[in-house]
Amino acid sequence: MRTKTEEKRQAILNVAAATFGELGFERSSMSEICMRLGGSKATLYNYFPSKEALFLEVMFQASEADFRRTMEALNLDGPDIATTLRHFGERFLGLLYSPNVASVRRLVVAEGGRSGLGQRCHAMGPGRGSMAVSAFLDSAMQRGLLRTAPTALAARQLQALLEAELLDRFVFQHLPLPTPQEIADCTQRAIAAFMQLYAPSAAKA
Repeated sequence: MRTKTEEKRQAILNVAAATFGELGFERSSMSEICMRLGGSKATLYNYFPSKEALFLEVMFQASEADFRRTMEALNLDGPDIATTLRHFGERFLGLLYSPNVASVRRLVVAEGGRSGLGQRCHAMGPGRGSMAVSAFLDSAMQRGLLRTAPTALAARQLQALLEAELLDRFVFQHLPLPTPQEIADCTQRAIAAFMQLYAPSAAKA
């Protein structure tokens, strides 16, 4: 029985990251990664069942620090809830439309049904993010900064509003990734719409 070690796993990820960075996803192969790593294909597949799964891990590891910074923006100590949500929204969209994460999302759209890749991706990124956003909104509602509502639904609507103006270009790949100014403008409009729905005064209306 082959024994997995974290050190070996990280070595594979390091070599794979360099390979993907040099050759791109399509031109990279498990054979190429194995050759650069040294050792057998069986060992490589013991850690990662497919090139897609390995690419997913590489890209998420590369974006983990940015993910954490994005979630840190969810802080109720800011000047007001709308400003806090704008800061979060800009970081969220900046992360979502960064080259690394955009590549992962396109891969999952194309291959998400294979070998549980979509489920794994959701657990590593969107699932964690949604839980953090839901917890933040719940705290804001308890403090009376937002009207009381189901937090999971509110989190989904917040994320949907943030991406509403950008999703078509991503899905159909007919425009380049958004600029920082476009992200700021989209975020401002999205948070204005969200506050119309969830400001405390919205409950009376």
